[in-house]
Amino acid sequence: MDIATVSLLIVLAMTVLLIMGVPVAFVSGSIAVVLAVSQFGLGGLFLISSRTAEFVQSFTLIAVPMFVIMAAIMERSGVAADLYRAFHVLAGGLRGGLGVVTTFVAVILGATTGIIGGEIVLLGLIALPQMLRLGYDKRLAIGTITAGGSLGTMIPPSIILIFYGLTAEVSISHLFLATLMPGLMLAGFYITYILIRCGLNPAMGPPLEPEERDMPLSEKLKLFGGVALPMLVAGGVLISIYAGFASITESAALGAFGAAVAAWVRGKFSLAMMGDVLLQALRTCGMVFWLVFGTNALIGVYNLMGGIDFAREVLGGVSDEPAVILAVMIGVFILLGFFIDWIGILFLTMPIFLPTLTALGYDPIWFGIVFNLSMQIAYLTPPFGPACFYLKGAAPDVSLQDIFAAQWPFIGLQILGLIVVVLWPDLSLWLPRLVYGGG
Repeated sequence: MDIATVSLLIVLAMTVLLIMGVPVAFVSGSIAVVLAVSQFGLGGLFLISSRTAEFVQSFTLIAVPMFVIMAAIMERSGVAADLYRAFHVLAGGLRGGLGVVTTFVAVILGATTGIIGGEIVLLGLIALPQMLRLGYDKRLAIGTITAGGSLGTMIPPSIILIFYGLTAEVSISHLFLATLMPGLMLAGFYITYILIRCGLNPAMGPPLEPEERDMPLSEKLKLFGGVALPMLVAGGVLISIYAGFASITESAALGAFGAAVAAWVRGKFSLAMMGDVLLQALRTCGMVFWLVFGTNALIGVYNLMGGIDFAREVLGGVSDEPAVILAVMIGVFILLGFFIDWIGILFLTMPIFLPTLTALGYDPIWFGIVFNLSMQIAYLTPPFGPACFYLKGAAPDVSLQDIFAAQWPFIGLQILGLIVVVLWPDLSLWLPRLVYGGG
């Protein structure tokens, strides 16, 4: 059977299995096993096991559970609620002020988590009731939380960029610096949109009543003092990475330890809490790693059959213009984002796209940020739209129709951000060059 036919059968099998509701990890893994046995006999299973073993032996991979533990401790120690209370006192007097605060808190939480699920749930529980109580436009409030919460993967440390760095074999520290300005740019777009909408129509985002935001300076300082130590932990992790004091893995471990110390200082630490934290880390990493194993196995078998070379030829035949090929790649990211999670998209596409991309002269660090921005769009777009379902879980009384309808203005802002980074690569590359040197 020729490789073109095999490729078509793989696409059809994945489509059918996904429609049936089979998890992506088991879709790709089962197809890999069938291909390996049918093409290479039982010995083909050794390829799958060897690729899995090779991947899990990466020392950098330890950073993933460490960052998840750090994020889970931050969630359970009440940092998000205290941050929100602290900043809403300062900005609550603005029209749309709570929307601005929600976005700002989302950025800060992004520096402590790198995972969107927990961040959106936290904001949905803390910020959404407050905004709806004040009479905020429901769709503006919903979109602010889902789009802001999704910034968790754009603000370092980002789990998605750790896996991209391992796949592309590029510096994760460089990726973390490269995503910082685009992430802040997106946050700026959201804040500007909120302020303009509420400025034109004050009823969409009324300010807090004076009695709600007026408090003695000592009380304000106490609010900010309560979150100072956790924020120092997050800042210390990033500084240790960028300054070269510690590797990604070492910094993640220090962050997890520092978060535990911060929780203890805040009086939130307990053995029961740590048990919940470790269980959450086990569930999160187990889900992600199974996705990695399945897609990694499929790509390994497909590559051995000559599939990667075939895919490169197909991409090369699309156009002689590098910009057109890049646009096709981005289109594939966004299209796949309608149906599957980022980890599946990453491992299914990057072994095919990256060699073609580098041959065309594009920077793989920059392409990682383009991929990350494309996934921002995927987080919000139905029918998959994981950010929408995370919020639905936190706010069951809000209809999915309202949640999906609220995403479109923010998707438009994400597309604008993606276009800016594609047309102006230096927005993401100048900071790594400044810190680490290079042309």
